[in-house]
This record gives sequence, structure tokens and C-alpha cells, in this order.
Amino acid sequence: MARCEQGYLCDVCGRDVETISDSDLYLRYVLGEVPIDQLQQTPERHIRCNPALAQYIVDAGFEPTVCDGMFAKSEFERDFVALEEARVTRAWRRLQELPTLGLALDEYPLP
Repeated sequence: MARCEQGYLCDVCGRDVETISDSDLYLRYVLGEVPIDQLQQTPERHIRCNPALAQYIVDAGFEPTVCDGMFAKSEFERDFVALEEARVTRAWRRLQELPTLGLALDEYPLP
């Protein structure tokens, strides 16, 4: 079955990633980590299914996520964690706004 017929399934939990606001792929695109030409080829997952990135979202609208192991933010220097929290939280907030902004796909990433 073609991807467009089955929706965007999370490669971690197997469930449908129903909205862009819950998409790890589009969060990473907004961050500039996934090029536009790789969106259709890159596996999708829920933001929470990628705790290594989700742990850096610090917002009242997002339940904190804990990442265990060597990628836990507790393993990194405080300055690095603060910068990542600011960067990823900013991108997550933009991701939440995208459905109402009327932007073209190439305008999604943060400047």
C-alpha cells in the first residue's frame, strides 16, 4: 500500500501520526535538520516516540518527556541543555502554529 493510502505511521509505535503538530519529522524539518527533499523518504514518528529530542521541549502545553541512557539531558552540560531547550521549544511552538499560519512548505523552518 502506498504511503499516502496508509497515512504516516510511526516507525516506533506503529500508530498513525495524525497531525503535523505531533510529528517528529516535521519538528526536525522546522529545526532545519531534515531537508525538504527528504520529507517523503524519512521515517515518521510521534514527537514522544523520540525522547532524545522531546526531552528538550519545555512548555506548559507539552507534558515533559524523560530520556534515559547516554542521550539523557542530565548527561550533558547545563549550558548545552539550556540552548537545546530554547531551540527545540521554539521549533515545537512554531510547529503548533503552522496549521493556522498559511505558509508554504518551504517557509516552515525557523530562520
